[in-house]
Amino acid sequence: MFKFVILLSVVACAFGAALPEGLLPQLDGRIVGGSATTISSFPWQISLQRSGSHSCGGSVYSANIIVTAAHCLQSVSASSLKVRAGSTYWNSGGTLVQVAAFRNHEGYNANTMVNDIAVIRLSSSLALSSTIKAIGLASSAPANGASASVSGWGTQSYGSSSIPTTLQYVNVNIVSQSVCASSTYGYGSEIKSSMICAAASGKDACQGDSGGPLVSGGVLVGVVSWGYGCAYANYPGVYANVADLRSWVVNNAGSV
Repeated sequence: MFKFVILLSVVACAFGAALPEGLLPQLDGRIVGGSATTISSFPWQISLQRSGSHSCGGSVYSANIIVTAAHCLQSVSASSLKVRAGSTYWNSGGTLVQVAAFRNHEGYNANTMVNDIAVIRLSSSLALSSTIKAIGLASSAPANGASASVSGWGTQSYGSSSIPTTLQYVNVNIVSQSVCASSTYGYGSEIKSSMICAAASGKDACQGDSGGPLVSGGVLVGVVSWGYGCAYANYPGVYANVADLRSWVVNNAGSV
């Protein structure tokens, strides 16, 4: 029940106004305190779109595989989904490709948010370039306090239902799984081994698109997952821990 209350709180925070048609509820859908950037700086970033509207972020794993969050792919069909890659703008430019299939982690739990990761197979391969690049997966979690960045097209202010067309990013610091679960923060036992956290002053929660990339040291270390409230200092943003889930991604990318 506690987790259910948290998730409702985050959804309400991110979407205080009515949703634009086609926009999926995102558990963690805002770039708070961020800056505009270009796809050349984050060439692994993609926009996952449903019925022509941006719904979640994701990361290029290979020419035809995308990594995103499992909660982004609930109650949807592959035929309704497309991926835009190689563009600073979610609604134009780059390459728009139909989704062929996807697979959610079989251990994903919407109540506890454990194992919140998924892989998507595209109907045709992306042409890798300076604006479309695959990103490697972390083999170990970064140290507590390590610098990281998170990017996406999430809404930028409390209660807003509109999203920027230009890619946004924020710089944050890693909060390790053990520290995030400690008494330093408010989550306690809600933080599991399949999660990692990140925060920065004024950017503590709600940063980034659901499913989008948390990058540190040039590798994907997290997938935007959930959080409590918006910019609550005692509640960092929570991400799927890529190092912990790496083997699942590698094993399923070839068979999805």
